[in-house]
Amino acid sequence: MATAAAQAANDATHVDVLIVGAGISGIGSAYHLQDQCPGKSYAILEMKDTFGGTWETHKYPGVRSDSDLYTFGYRFKPWVGTPIASGAEILKYMGEVIAENGIAPHIRYGHRITACAWDSKASLWTVEAQTSDGASHTFTCNYLWMCQGYYDHENPYVPEWPGRERYKGKFIHAQQWDPSIDYTGKRILVIGSGATAATVIPAFAEKAAHVTMLQRSPTYFFCSENKNELADRLREIGIDEPTVHRVVRAQIMYDQDMMTQRCQSEPDQVFEDLKELVRAFTGKPDFQFEPHFTPRYRVWQQRLAFCPEGDIFRAAVAGKLTVHTDTLDTFTETGVRTSSGEEIEADIVVAATGFNLSVMGGIPFTVDGKAVDWADTVTYRGMMFTGVPNLCWVFGYFRASWTLRVDMQADFVCNLLNHMDALGVRKVEVALRPEDAGMAILPWIESDNFNPGYLMRGLDRLPRRGDKPEWRHNQDYWAERDAFPKIDLDAPEFVYDGVRAGAKVPEPA
Repeated sequence: MATAAAQAANDATHVDVLIVGAGISGIGSAYHLQDQCPGKSYAILEMKDTFGGTWETHKYPGVRSDSDLYTFGYRFKPWVGTPIASGAEILKYMGEVIAENGIAPHIRYGHRITACAWDSKASLWTVEAQTSDGASHTFTCNYLWMCQGYYDHENPYVPEWPGRERYKGKFIHAQQWDPSIDYTGKRILVIGSGATAATVIPAFAEKAAHVTMLQRSPTYFFCSENKNELADRLREIGIDEPTVHRVVRAQIMYDQDMMTQRCQSEPDQVFEDLKELVRAFTGKPDFQFEPHFTPRYRVWQQRLAFCPEGDIFRAAVAGKLTVHTDTLDTFTETGVRTSSGEEIEADIVVAATGFNLSVMGGIPFTVDGKAVDWADTVTYRGMMFTGVPNLCWVFGYFRASWTLRVDMQADFVCNLLNHMDALGVRKVEVALRPEDAGMAILPWIESDNFNPGYLMRGLDRLPRRGDKPEWRHNQDYWAERDAFPKIDLDAPEFVYDGVRAGAKVPEPA
């Protein structure tokens, strides 16, 4: 039952903190705000009619996590299922967090934000939103917490393939999959080779006549049983779930750190180890990796996809999957023709080609009447931005679980809000320091070390980074885990009510 305070928050048009998005980031951030800043009023604006974000959007067969739930789950709520979980299980987990912590009354579903405007004189954000009935609503807040993710939920990435209009079968992007589609006995072509393709292919193979995968380049996969022996053993001897969660989470993060270091220091040996796992799960000591399972990129440059029980490789060995490593020349009436002239016939073509980057949800932002171009800003640790006050964007990890950074950024934001209260200030922003004069301003992320297609396609729209730790988004959880708790909120990069921390006079406008 909603408390009076929660119901008041639900009815309010002004709150201390406005959270954008009721996905994995927004729900986790709301929990931490309640826990660490109990006096703050807040609301969550969600454009969908329910919570879940990605896990509500994606409905393709077999949809599951590609991170283990001991680290993808929140640090404050133990995960008790298998390490790799279905989308439905993740939604159930999130629903429990909402119910157990009284978050539901704070969520306004069906609110699509159309504009965000900062007014320095009032130290307020004004947020315009529209509901599905066409009505407009205005909210104001002191602090804006952007938890809407980083990709366009409604418009996935589909390359401009020639001849698609000629194709007589069914074409659909995985992100837009309709669960009512019956693919029993159908010939299915999946275009793509990443985590989504690796998820849908084993599921399709169970009922389809045959599945074909067309890929430009193979992906690295880490095959493992979908269980955690340490967790099972701790439960067997009677250890309580919060302790199991904490210990197993620590063990997994340690193992991931070691794997990350190995990928960079001995990538060839890591690939050999990954091959051995494939051979073990398929029972094929002579499993052939050339040419369809040998990636062109180095193992540290993109996310290492998890493959429970080696299922996509077992589908190939069982004859249910055929792989073509080639590019698509054109669609035909019955399927596609590859650049090498191979004809692939299919009743259903599924594009697993990724998504389009969405910076701040594609929402127009203004600061004191001037439009914000995010590419003109410099990021502070991948979460705050020069020239944009009282705002944080939650952007998680790719090599480690996204949610690890959700928890950590929430600690930072809550500490910052409490620090502002202690100082008696209403406005905070980050600004380059005198010692940053002449610092190189570079693209958002180091593409030599991490270069997935969706980031490369949208890199020019993202904020910039500097070459110093404060002005980078380094995607290194293990470094940030130590650095974030040590952030000095009185360091000179923070400007409060126009006064740089440690200074006695206002910053020039």
